[in-house]
Amino acid sequence: MDYQIWLIVGIAGGAISIAVAVYLYFWVLRQDPGSEKAQQVAGWIRSGANTYLKRLYTALASLALVLGIIIALIFSFNFETIGTTGVQIQPGMGVVMAACFIIGALSSAVAGYMGMRVAVEANVRTATAAQKSLQQAFRLSFYAGAVLGLAMVGLAVIGMSLIFMLTKDSHAVLGFSFGASTLALLAKAGGGIYTKTADIAADLVGKVELGIPEDDPRNPAVVADNVGDNVGDVAGMGADIFDSYVASAVAVMILGASFASAMQYKYTVIPLILCTIGTFASLLGIEFVKVKEGGKPGAALNRGTIITCIIYVAALLILSFTKIIDAGIFWSATIGIVTGVIIGFTTDFFTNDQYKPVQETARVSTSGSAITIITGYSYGLISIVPSILGVVVATLLSYNVAVSNGLPGIYGIGVAAVGMLSISGMIVSADAYGPIVDNARGIAEMAGMGQDVIERADVLDSAGNTAKAITKGFSISAAALTVLALFAAYSEVVKANGIDLNISLREPMVIAGVFLGAMTPPLFSALLMLSVTHNAFDMIEEIRRQFHEKPGILAGTEDPDYDRCVGLAAHGALSSLLLPAFLAVGLPLVIGFLLGPNALGGFLGGAIFTGVIFALLMANAGGLWDNAKKFVETGKFGGPGSEAHKAAVVGDTVGDPFKDTAGPSLNTLITVMSLVASLFAPIIAVFHLF
Repeated sequence: MDYQIWLIVGIAGGAISIAVAVYLYFWVLRQDPGSEKAQQVAGWIRSGANTYLKRLYTALASLALVLGIIIALIFSFNFETIGTTGVQIQPGMGVVMAACFIIGALSSAVAGYMGMRVAVEANVRTATAAQKSLQQAFRLSFYAGAVLGLAMVGLAVIGMSLIFMLTKDSHAVLGFSFGASTLALLAKAGGGIYTKTADIAADLVGKVELGIPEDDPRNPAVVADNVGDNVGDVAGMGADIFDSYVASAVAVMILGASFASAMQYKYTVIPLILCTIGTFASLLGIEFVKVKEGGKPGAALNRGTIITCIIYVAALLILSFTKIIDAGIFWSATIGIVTGVIIGFTTDFFTNDQYKPVQETARVSTSGSAITIITGYSYGLISIVPSILGVVVATLLSYNVAVSNGLPGIYGIGVAAVGMLSISGMIVSADAYGPIVDNARGIAEMAGMGQDVIERADVLDSAGNTAKAITKGFSISAAALTVLALFAAYSEVVKANGIDLNISLREPMVIAGVFLGAMTPPLFSALLMLSVTHNAFDMIEEIRRQFHEKPGILAGTEDPDYDRCVGLAAHGALSSLLLPAFLAVGLPLVIGFLLGPNALGGFLGGAIFTGVIFALLMANAGGLWDNAKKFVETGKFGGPGSEAHKAAVVGDTVGDPFKDTAGPSLNTLITVMSLVASLFAPIIAVFHLF
């Protein structure tokens, strides 16, 4: 079969996905924006989000330009000829790699920006729809989330397919992935710092010190908090999943190009076929996400995910019967997607208030915040087990089914990662729904829409928190398989340049690399969370200053200075990114050039293992504390204002940077480091060969 056709199909599928996203965007805009007061509140949020993203993307554009120039210069030299004809200059290759890098960064930014734009329009419309019915509010918020999900996969598939069609070089697609990952890391980390700075400050002063509601308009940080939901959980998370989605496909493309020379084109294109099928499955699955009045939004989101998976597997089965893909590909991809769903639902067990971990954490909050922290942290540690077991089972099964069908085992592991992420259109739609309904709840309270509207928004918000937790578990587990494939890709690239890796724990350089790699994710997490606490401290002081200097704020006769808190959060987030960026991009290069390819291999291994462990712990423990607080706020164990509520708020405050800053950024960190190693592997190999 001419697999060139599948590249065209991929581009067409991506275009359809983007077209549907654009249609849903304008459909959202046609809905009722609500009262003048609601629109005023939404305008504050919109303005703050736009201001922050403009500053973020301006900074990232400068960084992308500098990195693009460096990549253009480095890849203009063909170091592979150094031992024969000397270093040859190939400026065309450098320009191609730089262009692919910049296109990847731009695509990631566009996907995140589209999601953020619709989110800040949908939040007030969702709150307004909640005045009529839960059904209408859910439909509007989920379709708004689908704008991000469909735009993201559409841009990714078009970018990968088009670049490979034009260059026939999987390494060029690696440049595209590196661009997407670099922007994703900084967008997610910066957005996470921003949103949790405001969230923590608003909670500690508002709820704990003054006992006022979460989204009380008298709180100067409340607008910054709602802005943070958009720049962190929509734009940041969209870029994050875009990164994992592209990286998994690129890793398999590189592996496919490294074996079976007579058929390498087929196996290089296979991951793009899987992504294309996943795009169509997501488009169909989204139509099954519906909730009736009085129904459960969480069940509707889960139903949509399961139906999308069934459609996807059925389509793969048809491709297998028609010999378009091998049986080994079918089984590996199926193993990946089934494992992803299982991991997602085990995450649900630890973060949903219907089950023991959340309820138990809420119950012990009656004894104070210390026991709340210990209990939530302990359940977070336990929650690692099912996800790790799932990754282990998926790794072993996909490896063996690939080998039994005549394919390299590591290729099967990579295909499992692609399978797990292929339905990202549906997964991200459910994830983006969360911050939209969270904002809607805030607008309903700030605009005085009534208790019945707030209660409907709370139902939507609770499902959104669980959906976000499931997505984080899903994406972190997929990242574990992705970086294993990227590790193998790094090995293949180094081998193609004359060096066989020796990753033995008897080698001191490898041990040094492992320890340095294992150190990096905890250090990265600490830097992000210290940034949150430092910035939150400054904002808390600002909130107290406003309350002290302007007594009319609490009396309701004077408006707070929202812009001051928005500016503090933005400045603090952007000024905190330099060192984390170096750890992700610079440290692997330092290790590779100073200690060698074997040490870099050990470095990647150490980072992968601790990165996945820490990411799962933080994401799940943070989600558990959040929903334990919400469980108390439903009236359990004394309800709002009780001692249990104060302890639960402290737990949620600790969990905020866990689940929304450090945790979800770690899977992007290990992906970026693996991509840096693979991209620069030819140069590192030649540097140490001669």
